[in-house]
Amino acid sequence: MIPISIQIKQALAKLILPFLFVMASLIMLLGQAKPKLIEDIRLKVIDFLLPAYVLVERPFDIVHGFFLNVNTVKNISQEKKKLEEENAQLKGWYHVAIGLAEENVELKNQLHWIPDPTISYITAHVAADGSGIYHKAVLVMLQPGHGVHAGEIALSGFGLIGRVTEIGDRSARILLINDIASRIPVNLMSSHVQAIMAGDNSLYPKLIFYPEDKPPTEGEKVLTDNKGNAFPTGIPVGFVHYLEPGHPVVVPYTSLESLRIVRIFDFKNYDIIPPDAPGRVNLAKKKMKTRPVANPELLGHD
Repeated sequence: MIPISIQIKQALAKLILPFLFVMASLIMLLGQAKPKLIEDIRLKVIDFLLPAYVLVERPFDIVHGFFLNVNTVKNISQEKKKLEEENAQLKGWYHVAIGLAEENVELKNQLHWIPDPTISYITAHVAADGSGIYHKAVLVMLQPGHGVHAGEIALSGFGLIGRVTEIGDRSARILLINDIASRIPVNLMSSHVQAIMAGDNSLYPKLIFYPEDKPPTEGEKVLTDNKGNAFPTGIPVGFVHYLEPGHPVVVPYTSLESLRIVRIFDFKNYDIIPPDAPGRVNLAKKKMKTRPVANPELLGHD
């Protein structure tokens, strides 16, 4: 090695910072003049130093993976304990449910329980969104001889979405509950009042004609009502939400903008049909035999 005096070393040490500054300035100017060249150089430097980066990061990755595995094992142990507790609880509830089911069957047999009629339905795929500026509807695909009729009710997996209005050989149009022509009687579960759910072509139908002294409660469940025999009672629709004070709306359980599969129900055999001639039954008058009483004034006295 060439011997270097202390004075030269001190001079070189003082020149390192200005030299680096000049080199950085030259690289910046070169980058402005020839950006493609600098980009190629940068990529080549990264490719050259990449094995060194990997070698440096490898120990940190090993340590991080070790602690991650430790936490994972710890979480698995806690999750296993939690699942075992839930499984034990479910086993207890399973036996309770079996007992209640058997008791329910026995009580129904003793009471000669009449089961509810079976409701027929078909499942259809939404072929197109038939909505426009002035109406909200969807078109569903059907097979020939489908047996669907106008007026039948369309539901999703979560609740009511509309009613069939037009029928074709291979399709049907369903008017959605948020259409401006939709008017549906509903029951509010918490406030125990009746109202009308009216569509206005927005995402959320509004509630109208509810008692002023019992306004709808935020978040309460909305079910259909059978007023006018338009809908069966108890079909879930959505829940109450206030977009503005004093203006309750119904947030449907199903997003009406992303319908894919619907079920069309035929509730005609589910309705309760009253007798043709309601009224009192005329009972034949029967002669009542009474025991003679010596003194009528003593009636009701000991």
